[in-house]
Amino acid sequence: MRVLYCFIFVLLIEWSYSDCGVVTKKEWDGLPAQRVEYLPRPVNLVIIEHTGGQSCGTPDKCKEELRSSQLQMIMNNYTDIAYSFMVGGDGKVYEGVGWVRAGSHTYAYDHKSIGIAFIGNYNNDTPTAEQLEAVKGLLKCGVDEGHLTPDYHIVGHNQVLAKTQSPGRKVYNEIKKWPHYLDKVGQI
Repeated sequence: MRVLYCFIFVLLIEWSYSDCGVVTKKEWDGLPAQRVEYLPRPVNLVIIEHTGGQSCGTPDKCKEELRSSQLQMIMNNYTDIAYSFMVGGDGKVYEGVGWVRAGSHTYAYDHKSIGIAFIGNYNNDTPTAEQLEAVKGLLKCGVDEGHLTPDYHIVGHNQVLAKTQSPGRKVYNEIKKWPHYLDKVGQI
């Protein structure tokens, strides 16, 4: 009976999921997950990343990048696209595994964090004001909807995974200015 209540609770969360202005997986024509693992909520850690590949500047190009990324992940024996959310050069936030499911973005942190990736390589690309504002809006919505704790922390992918350049120096320099940024990851 307890399992049934948990299942109903998860369904209610997903049905009441505020869109936060997010382009859903269905809207970008994503495949269903091969397996689902749920995050304990609310989450107090957000890891900012970049995909490291091609950037996209239009909704059609971003959707194409997402489908390609998801297919590549599945072909490499992952269960779904790696990130919770991705933000394109078009200034839109795209749903990955979303607020309630664990991603595959950062080993040892997947089951206790939200991973938000900027689509592209932000050692080369410069994030637009629209992208940065879209992520800030998503984070505010996450707090308002109870997905994130009000005192959540933001870190760069490179802070928790030493052998990566993600989120790219240009994104990293931006997030270091944000109020929830945590410099000392040992405090996590």
